[in-house]
Amino acid sequence: MNYRMKVQYDGTRYQGWQRQPGSRATIQGKIEEVLSRQAGRPVQIDGAGRTDAGVHALEQIANVHLPDTFAASAEELRAVLNEYLPEDIRILQVERAGERFHSRLHATGKQYRYHLMKWDSEDVFHRRYCWKMTEPLDITGMREAAGTLMGEHDFKSFCTKASKKKSTVRRLTRIQIEETEHEILLTYEGSGFLYNMVRILTGTLVEVGTGRRSPQEMTEILERKERKYAGETAPAKGLFLVKVYYD
Repeated sequence: MNYRMKVQYDGTRYQGWQRQPGSRATIQGKIEEVLSRQAGRPVQIDGAGRTDAGVHALEQIANVHLPDTFAASAEELRAVLNEYLPEDIRILQVERAGERFHSRLHATGKQYRYHLMKWDSEDVFHRRYCWKMTEPLDITGMREAAGTLMGEHDFKSFCTKASKKKSTVRRLTRIQIEETEHEILLTYEGSGFLYNMVRILTGTLVEVGTGRRSPQEMTEILERKERKYAGETAPAKGLFLVKVYYD
């Protein structure tokens, strides 16, 4: 039986989603430990995306194949997982899925959101999940720069560890920059994202906001196709996987 799970987690104390040899501090590893004990044999799950160390998820999607002899219902499985998982990992929903459903291969898009704390905000409850700014940002300039990044481009300049065998062309369908009382929120939607892509896009847009770059530089950065021409990589703590889309 194939089960589809909606997972939420605070990634602060984990080394990312993906299991790693010799480390128990991964989201995937923690969930697999519980499932393996319940199933009585090793169990592997597949996630829709491999969030980096320190990155959070409001709604990650994963799927797992369990033996037909597994007696628990979808709701019972959710309850058992939440009973034994750490409190910073929660299973929001479990449901039966078609046998061919794969959380990563069938995903058609993702939404990420990055949280910037305004330079003059002293809200103590936001500091763990935001990148604190040290000066005001030019939001108009950032929005102009973001407009250049919209659409389909080769984002090789905006990723690390680019594979020579895989395309670095991606399509961004939305970059929205909005202000709240304490934060500046950057929302990204696209068909897929490269390693560290959202964090590097954010770091580059922040440099536009502080006047260290002009919005017009975005075209040149895209054309260069080298990581060194883009901005810094924003800290992991401000990034959230918000939603995974399926047809």
